[in-house]
Amino acid sequence: MARLRFSTAEEVFEAFPRASEDIKAKPSPEAPPIFMRSLAAGETPEDAVTFCAYALGRREAVWWGCQSVRSIEGIGEGEEDPFLRAAEDWVRSPEEQQRRFALQIGIENTDKRTPGTWLALAAGWSGGSMSPVETAAVPPPPYLTALGVRSAILIALARVSVKERAQRLTACVDAGLRLMQGDAA
Repeated sequence: MARLRFSTAEEVFEAFPRASEDIKAKPSPEAPPIFMRSLAAGETPEDAVTFCAYALGRREAVWWGCQSVRSIEGIGEGEEDPFLRAAEDWVRSPEEQQRRFALQIGIENTDKRTPGTWLALAAGWSGGSMSPVETAAVPPPPYLTALGVRSAILIALARVSVKERAQRLTACVDAGLRLMQGDAA
């Protein structure tokens, strides 16, 4: 079963105006997987990562981000940091308590240069409120989950050698396409 939420790339940009700031290419009437492949083959293949983060549903995007970071950085099961684990826990059990925990530890971590922190934030920004429970609800802007996933993957890619970067970026984009099209990721 395909997980396509949009029929065209233009619909993604319409749903998330922020995407126009994050992606250099102009939207097209192509189907999202076709547009994403053209981004991957273009001047800035990182735009394919950004587009996928917007095009997938929030839960799928966080899952894809977690799996991509694991793959890019060679993180085995049980070796992850608590931030990556919190994001994955929310994906497996998308309950408010899990979301709030991911958001809390993402905010509390002062080192925003780690992919796991951004994945925890992405999960935390997936819905609900960004404010403490005892205060008025402040819903996160719709683009924040995509921003967190994008940041996590791009930070992970920046931490590998230039020689390995293109190969790992391609693998990440391919996994995103498989997930977008409903294939196993």
